Amino acid sequence: MKVKLQHVAHTRSGDKGNTSNIAVFAYTPELYPLLKEQLTEERFKKFYGDAITGSVTRYDVDNIHAMNFVCQGALGGGVSRSLCLDNYGKALSAAVLGFEIEVPEHLKTFLKAPELIA
Repeated sequence: MKVKLQHVAHTRSGDKGNTSNIAVFAYTPELYPLLKEQLTEERFKKFYGDAITGSVTRYDVDNIHAMNFVCQGALGGGVSRSLCLDNYGKALSAAVLGFEIEVPEHLKTFLKAPELIA
């Protein structure tokens, strides 16, 4: 079944200059391998379309079931230089919660709010 990332993980973010830093934390250790397999640097960048103009580098933090994405060219030249408030790191981290993850049926009980998933 396909579910939005918001049922698998939560996010945190930060920004500095024109770089956004987005961390994705699996809700449970059982869901983390799905994230590592499906939320690749390429798919992450593609999800944002033209919003990220530079490279995306993923750092795996296995001991806390997290991944950290460093996105160059993600803030319209830098937060203080851009008139587009939607490019701030927090908006980018909230947006990725709409990314779709394929989850096997036997892991459904580990999802957040599984009763809301058809």
